[in-house]
This record gives sequence, structure tokens and C-alpha cells, in this order.
Amino acid sequence: MNAQLALVLLMLAVAVAMFIANRPRMDAVALLVIVTMPLTGIITMGEALAGFSDPSIVLIAALFVIGEALVRTGIARRLGDWLDAKAGGSETRLLVLLMAAVGGLGALMSSTAVVAIFIPVVLRICQNRGTAPSRLMMPLSFAALISGMLTLVATAPNLVVNAELMRQGAQGFGFFSFTPFGLPLLVLGIGYMLFARRMLGGKAGPAVEAKRRPSLRDWVEAYGLSARAHRVRLAPGSPLAGRRLEEVSLRAAGVNLLAIERGTRRTLDVIRPMARTRLEAEDILLVDVLATPQEREALYQTWRVEPLPLGDGDYFSDRSQELGMVEVILPVESRLVGSTVLEARVRSEYQLTVIGLRHGAKVVADDLLHERLKVGDTLLMVGFWSSIGALQDHLDDMVVLNMPAELEEVLPAASRAPQALAVLGLVVALMVSGVIPNVQAAIIGCLLMGLLQCVDFNSAYRSISWKSLILIVGMLPFSLALQRTGGVDLAADAVIALVGEAAPHLVLGTIFVITALLGLFISNTATAVLMAPVALAIAKDLGASPYPFAMVVALAASSAFMTPISSPVNTLVVGPGQYSFGDFVKVGVPFTIVAMIVSVFLIPIFLPL
Repeated sequence: MNAQLALVLLMLAVAVAMFIANRPRMDAVALLVIVTMPLTGIITMGEALAGFSDPSIVLIAALFVIGEALVRTGIARRLGDWLDAKAGGSETRLLVLLMAAVGGLGALMSSTAVVAIFIPVVLRICQNRGTAPSRLMMPLSFAALISGMLTLVATAPNLVVNAELMRQGAQGFGFFSFTPFGLPLLVLGIGYMLFARRMLGGKAGPAVEAKRRPSLRDWVEAYGLSARAHRVRLAPGSPLAGRRLEEVSLRAAGVNLLAIERGTRRTLDVIRPMARTRLEAEDILLVDVLATPQEREALYQTWRVEPLPLGDGDYFSDRSQELGMVEVILPVESRLVGSTVLEARVRSEYQLTVIGLRHGAKVVADDLLHERLKVGDTLLMVGFWSSIGALQDHLDDMVVLNMPAELEEVLPAASRAPQALAVLGLVVALMVSGVIPNVQAAIIGCLLMGLLQCVDFNSAYRSISWKSLILIVGMLPFSLALQRTGGVDLAADAVIALVGEAAPHLVLGTIFVITALLGLFISNTATAVLMAPVALAIAKDLGASPYPFAMVVALAASSAFMTPISSPVNTLVVGPGQYSFGDFVKVGVPFTIVAMIVSVFLIPIFLPL
């Protein structure tokens, strides 16, 4: 061993020790590696920074953006709600469905992409159930890693090993050559995580903290609104059809028009009612009615409208993506003080409707429209979320007192879900077909998501986990340094000397162990690059088929369960799951042993030596 190799190994040991102690944080350790490695003279500063231009790093960043588009359009939420509904009240069923879904999708696209897509899904499920994200995030990463063992294109190490086979004159693996090994491991992985999750259940993260904001339901109860909400349809002969809202006196009759639903069931639009909005036959009106039941029935007959079921929940809660509420308080200088609710013209000024009023703690229940406003009064207003957000421009007249908890659930681009699904399908198809590199397919997906308004630039940049990217980039210099100092060649010679005369199963097991251990320190793709030639050389020396030896390297490279830095898949879930380095060690090491036993047992059966 030369002095330079000894120095690299020492630095690697120090970095791993800091990872284990979690002092300083892992991305800070990665930056220290980038700064100090060029000081050894083994690599240059440019080479240390080259990871920032690595296609895998760009791919991960692009997949964060695609995942954000799926969140903003509601696809991730719907998928999470579907999994949550299918699981019922059983966390066991939820874990099984989650890992099966991740494994199936990951067999057709990048496992890193799958994790980026499913992280917000899992966080939403945890929020709904009050479950610690730590109980589901590691099962998510394990399923994604195992998905790399299901098909040829599922992960980069498979393609690296396959390319090495063809370079040496072999035919290469088929698309489903990996499936006989990955499928049993996925089943075992699900069973293992049902047990191992008990070691991960003590860390409740921000996603499951109790909400401090009032909900829309709280306000509906506090202001007595449930009996005032109605849905009505304009009959073809209605006198309101064809007229603009400024031509009819709905408000004077005690009816607040909040929104208009127009279109078919499949293409239903929610329209903001403005003075010049023209009503049409078959429009569905969402109205807040202050009139008595007798007056309301008389109005319905006069206007020829048909009452409809309210929908799912109280006070148009099924329209909470478009309609929201806000509580405001009137300051001393407000020009609204002294006027009645009707005279204040809040609707025409702010596109919001006053539906509740409190003098101190007392809720005004009768004759709301003609109640005079006083300093310190609290108004409850309803309207489109965009109008609620614009209230910050009118702080002289009213001050926002409370925003509802549902504000955090509003999807900025809910109407773009079909476009986002189409783009996702295109990206997956491009990745599966191999027509263009994965990173190029992902960037095309990002551009299309932006073009179709599924995501904007600000949200795209915010969605990228820079901490994860820095961590991955900071570990890449070790791979180059080990190759340049002869560490890789030394390891290859040692393996051949150690297992050259051993039984085939022991040879395969040894290669698996060395590959898995090497993967603790460098990426699984780099591990496959380094170990594939070694494994094929051993097969040649033994006069055996190259396929079992190539396969064991691919499976071991994907068995990166033991540390949070052994695969980007693990790194991505560290933050959301609030895991430490030790969490991966205590859960990942036993399952890596299981993966080794299964691989060594099955490989000679399906790929004879």
C-alpha cells in the first residue's frame, strides 16, 4: 500500500466516523471532502467539483421538480388517498400496498425517481393518519432499492454490468433476467419491514404535528353556517338565464352567490361570479341564503331553480380547492367602520362575501346584512383563494386575523393533473425505451411541466433537496481517488487470491459481500463499475459462465440498505424520515444478509455455473 492510498483510506475513515456521529451534518461533511481532497494532490479541485455536472446529479434534481409538479397538480395526493383508502385502518396493509406499488413502478423507471414521487405521498398519508413518517420512509427506500433488481432498466448498476458483459463478448441479459431474483426479495422485504418498522416508530416529524389553525368546519359551526349553504340549478326557463349578475338583485333578496359550476361532469369549471358574469341555463349556483325557509322556497319558485344535494361535507367543503374562508378584524382607521355589511360593498371591492360577523365574542345571527360594523369587529369572509391572498394589499381597511388549516391543502395547479400525468407517462416511456438518456428524458419532463403550468420556476427551485445533492456530490471524489491510487486494483487482486479455489457458492457470496461493503463508501453505480470486471475475471479463471458472476455484482450493488450514503434512494428519505446513520445500520445490515443468502442460493438455479 502506497502513502497516497493510505491517506485516502484515512480520510474515508474520518468521513464515515463523522457520518456515524452525525457531527457535523452530513452535507457539511461532504463539503469538507470536496475542499480537502484536492489538498492531497491526488485529484484536482476541478475533479472534486465534477460531481455537480454528473448526469446522475442532474437527473435527481430534475426528478425533484417532476415530483413537485405531481404534488401541485394533486396526483400525489390522489395516489396517497387511494393507498390510504385501500389500506383502511391497517398500517400493515398500508405498508404492503406501498412497497408493492413502489416496487412495481420502480421496475420500469429510475428508483430515485420513484422515491422522489412517493415522498410527498407518504408524508400526506402520515399527516392524515397521525403516523410518524419514520415508520414508512425506510420501507419506501427499501422497496425502491429492491425494484432495481426486477428488470434490466430499473437501475444504473444493472446496465453497467450488462454493458461489461457485452464488452467482453457475451450476449447480455434480457429485460426480465433479474425478475426471478428481485421478486422473491421484494416479498421478503415486505415481510421484513413489517417486523423492522417497530425499530423506527419513535420519531414523529413536522408532518404529524397538530394543526394550530382553525379548520373550515370549525368556522361553519362557530358562525352557524351549515343551514345556509345550498346548491341550485338554473332550469332552462329560469328568468335568471341570459342575464348578467349586475342586472339581478340576489344580494338584496338575502342570497350570496359564491361560485358558479358550469360544464359537464367530466369538464366542470368553477367560475368566479363578477358583476358582468352572464348566467346560463343549467348553471349550478353555490349560494349562501340568509332568507327564511319560506322566503327561500318562494325565491326558488320565482327564479325557477332546482335544489340539488349539497355535496360532500358542510358548506361547500368539497370545493375547498377553489373556495376558502378568512377571518379579518377591523382596525380603528378602517373606512368600513360605521357602515352596514351591505353598504361596505366588500364583494365589489375585494371579491369576497361577508358571511359571518362577531362583536367581540358574540356572533351576529340575525339581519347580518344590515348590522353596523364597529372597531374591533371580526368578519368571516368567503371567496376564491386568490382573492383571500390579495387581502394583504388592503391592510388599512382590515387585518387578517386567521387563515384556515385547509390553506395548506390547496393545490396550486389542480386543473393541470391530466397534463402532468401525460408528461409523467412520456418520461417513463422515454426511460424504458432508452431512446435518449434518462437525464435528458427527465429534463424534457421538467420543461414540459413548466410549459403546461404544472410547476413554476420558484416552486421548481424550492423543490430540489440541495442537501441531498451536496451529500452525493461530496462522496464522488473518493471513487476517483481510490482508482487513481491503485486501491481498486489492490482489491481485485485480493479477491482473486482469496476465492480463486473455493466452491462456487462461496465465491459468489464473497463477491456479494465485497461489493456490498464497497457500496458503503461509494455509489452503487461506481461499485458496479469497479466490481463487474473483477467478477468476470474470476469467472474466466474458474472456467465458469460469466452470467452468475455478473448477476451477483448487480444484485449486491442494489443491496445498498446499510447506510444513508450508499444510495441516493436512502439519502432522499433521511430528512423526511428524520433518520440517523445508525437507523440504517441496524435495519439495513440484517436485510443485506438476507439478500446475500437469497442471491447466492437462487443464482446457480436460474443461471447455471
